[in-house]
Amino acid sequence: MAKKTSPERLPELYKAVMSLESEEECRQFFEDLCSESELTAIEQRYQVAKLLLEDKVYLDILLETKASTSTISRVKRMVTGENGTVKKVLCRLNPQLAQPESEKE
Repeated sequence: MAKKTSPERLPELYKAVMSLESEEECRQFFEDLCSESELTAIEQRYQVAKLLLEDKVYLDILLETKASTSTISRVKRMVTGENGTVKKVLCRLNPQLAQPESEKE
């Protein structure tokens, strides 16, 4: 089920992210904006999404990321869900993830 965008969300925040000019500036922006635990959670979910797209099994993902099985399940739903933006971005950055399993090295 797709999430509805809340009218309370601040569009300026997303514009601010799009205005960041380098990876370092982006890292610093998120370090300023997020607590250490929030940033760790976001990074962990991103890593889980990538490993899921690499067709890793839950146990391997759990061992590599220390994510809970509920987090892995939640990210799996996100990656396979209607929006698919995380998957789109991961495949853009890692074109081999977009290949069918039979074509992967």
